[in-house]
Amino acid sequence: MNTAIIEEEQIGYSKEFVSAVCNEFMEHNNKIPFELYDRYDIKRGLRNDDGTGVMTGLSLIGSVIGYSVIDGERTPQEGKLVYRGINVKHLIAGFTAEDRFGYEETAYLILFGSLPTPTELADFRRILSEWSALPQGFTEDMILKAPSRDIMNKLGRSILALYSYDQEAERQTLEAELFQAMRLIARAPIIAAQAYSVKRHYYDDESLYIHRPQPDLSIAENFLYSVRHDKSFTNEEAKLLDLCMVLHAEHGGGNNSAFACRVLSSSGTDIYSAISAAVGSLKGPKHGGANRKVMEMFGYIKENVGNWKDDDEVRGFLKKLLSGEAGDKSGKIYGMGHAVYTLSDPRVDVLKSAARQVAEEKGMLAELELLESVERLTPDVFEKDKVLCANVDMYSGLIYSMLGIPEELYTPLFAIARMVGWCAHRIEEVYNSYPRVIRPAYKSVSAPTKYVPLSERTHASWSINN
Repeated sequence: MNTAIIEEEQIGYSKEFVSAVCNEFMEHNNKIPFELYDRYDIKRGLRNDDGTGVMTGLSLIGSVIGYSVIDGERTPQEGKLVYRGINVKHLIAGFTAEDRFGYEETAYLILFGSLPTPTELADFRRILSEWSALPQGFTEDMILKAPSRDIMNKLGRSILALYSYDQEAERQTLEAELFQAMRLIARAPIIAAQAYSVKRHYYDDESLYIHRPQPDLSIAENFLYSVRHDKSFTNEEAKLLDLCMVLHAEHGGGNNSAFACRVLSSSGTDIYSAISAAVGSLKGPKHGGANRKVMEMFGYIKENVGNWKDDDEVRGFLKKLLSGEAGDKSGKIYGMGHAVYTLSDPRVDVLKSAARQVAEEKGMLAELELLESVERLTPDVFEKDKVLCANVDMYSGLIYSMLGIPEELYTPLFAIARMVGWCAHRIEEVYNSYPRVIRPAYKSVSAPTKYVPLSERTHASWSINN
């Protein structure tokens, strides 16, 4: 019998079985009454009732500052992002004043803990350049042979597969971990670019092109070189992408993906498993995938608001989004609000300033100003006393759109930039002075149930043999 027909029948049986089980049992057996979370003082999302995060560790890597606690009360303040003690705005001002690319310098700072000398930076860039080439046969065996519709899934799978190409994958010395980290930082952009090219070819019926990374280009330049069929880009485009990568490189140990990386690392597993888990976390629309949701929402706004400069009309549609009447009906205004930042997200300030010039050049100033209106008007749509600011996802997607980067690569770009932050958290977790496996507790609230012999069970009304 045709194997495709057999598989189709198996899928049909499986779907019927799952549907029946869901309808009969799962809704009843998996619903936990909401009031139990309050009764047992459960920190949902590892967050306290006042919105602050539950302290689970210490770190020297990054600091995210959005409020202060005075007399037990959370007080909003202007946001700050700090890498290894250095305000990220000062870091950016330093390399932009010298008209340099900054991601490699930022990566060195986050990974090694101090700013590099000119010689150290040159050596570091050379090492990353040399390791950007993927292992022999990797493209053919891991990327071409199993194309994926989702680039993040392919990136996670490929990172996990790099374990097989590393003879010292289980050697967890500090030197080995740093060596592996540099290779991951260098290879992630190439994996993502090639995965996108293969996706275009197999699922979008486009031509297949794969460009080898160039040794004299920065990571941002090489990414644009790799994803564009004609390999061309301007210096301004590369510098803007480089800036986005600097702002996404690290965000403290408490964000979902960095924490996922630390949880796995605490178990003693290898770096490839831990980083692959972080990629899987970042894929989620509540985390790194949010920039795509912002652009989806932005499409609804552009389509349904006739006059983009009319505040009343924009505000009216935002109310429809919030009530669940419009957009994806989720009741969310994506890109607004943050777990830590209150009055402002420092990354937004930097991105908006850098994006304006490119928006004017690309003829997209109207789109940028519409997004600024969404940022400005959204707090009015919520409760009057709610402190709310735009987060980095509000503008990163539009910037990638200005750069001609396909939407499928928005979240992978986030992952490429954050790779150094994950690796630094991995190393800090593994080489902490007091390493312990991270194991929080869950309170079981199931009622005692008597075991019933199989022959006496009569409540099932459906079976696959019916």
